Amino acid sequence: MIPRYSRPEMAALWTEEAKFGRWRNIELAALAAMAEQGLAPQEASEACQAKAGTFDAADVAAIDEIEKTTRHDVIAFLTFMEQRIGPLARWLHFGMTSSDVLDTALALVLREAADVLQKSLERVMKAVKARAFEHKQLRIMGRSHGIHAEPTTLGHKLALWYDELARHQERLSRARKAISVGMCSGAVGTFAHLPPSIEESMCRRLGLMPANASSQIIQRDIHADYFLVLAQLATSIEKFAVEIRHLQRTEVGELEEPFGKGQKGSSAMPHKRNPVLSESLTGLARLVRSYAWAALENVPLWHERDISHSSVERVIGPDATITLDFMLHRFADLVESMRVYPKAMEHNLNRLGGVIYSQRLLLALAQKGMERQVAYGIVQRNAMRFFEEGVDFKTALLADGELLSLMTWAEVEACFEEDYYTRHMDEIFARVFGETG
Repeated sequence: MIPRYSRPEMAALWTEEAKFGRWRNIELAALAAMAEQGLAPQEASEACQAKAGTFDAADVAAIDEIEKTTRHDVIAFLTFMEQRIGPLARWLHFGMTSSDVLDTALALVLREAADVLQKSLERVMKAVKARAFEHKQLRIMGRSHGIHAEPTTLGHKLALWYDELARHQERLSRARKAISVGMCSGAVGTFAHLPPSIEESMCRRLGLMPANASSQIIQRDIHADYFLVLAQLATSIEKFAVEIRHLQRTEVGELEEPFGKGQKGSSAMPHKRNPVLSESLTGLARLVRSYAWAALENVPLWHERDISHSSVERVIGPDATITLDFMLHRFADLVESMRVYPKAMEHNLNRLGGVIYSQRLLLALAQKGMERQVAYGIVQRNAMRFFEEGVDFKTALLADGELLSLMTWAEVEACFEEDYYTRHMDEIFARVFGETG
């Protein structure tokens, strides 16, 4: 992923230096297991452990130079290690195939990436929770089909977001566990040259579970599931960003992204304050979803393995995790600094002349004994007077003799009580957060 959308903590996991460090750890873990079980000399394991070293930019360049000849990255790496360690390095990779290293390394880095994403997600959830409690009772117009429905609160909107994020937290935890699978089963997964006990010992040393069964590779449905989880989380972030974008529209004006001193919204129009952070989140979510689709395409490989998945994973592994990590922090920044405009919310609540209280009138008439469809007709015809004649809803109701034959003026007035719609916020918050605040 380009630097513009990368954070150092996540990007560091995907450097060449980090990759070769994981390959080294896998080779050393496998050799230690072989030595422990008498399949390789103990002195070879000890020598390789002592001389394996770390990797810097010069080492990466040296391995890359070898690969120009070998045209095989793992062989280039092993050649470099033989040059660094000496003759005993011949025991590295003994009985193994390249995918034993590559797939186990992919599991390690995706597990590390999941840990970083969990931290980033926790920051988002903390920000959303804080703003939810801050605005728990702040009334805002609820909308369905983009049209005014009934009042809700800004805190309720945010509580919904938090609840959704909590589900993603569970999904990400599950995906981390599922992806933490290593292998050392050989060319077609039959353990022809090393017994399953070597794989078990190697994986234990790396903190992984051995695959129940593998071909030349770990099966890609496992990886597809991981990337689908990332895509779902990115899509929810987009969903929240789209809500902010709508509420920032000039005609709505209830929320607004932070707009810093010196910030410019348009090269042509100096007055512009655009929701650029939210819009970028929408665009980045499209990328993360596309990576999930690519991961699904990787599942049906030929026979025991082909390499059509390899080039895909070299791109989607770093790009999906780096992009999502960036999205989470951008969204956290947005929520933490989001501007809230209660006056605009109140204005929008009142702009339809009270028709948003229509359901209370409908239910009140039903409670009085009127048939529902008859009651619906009475309430609707009075509501329509606002749209067609500009008559305030309450005024229209209090002039309707049929309605007043069942309801008093005081009973009509009671149906416009504002707090009626928000009286269960404490109960909702207790369900979502385990506390009411």
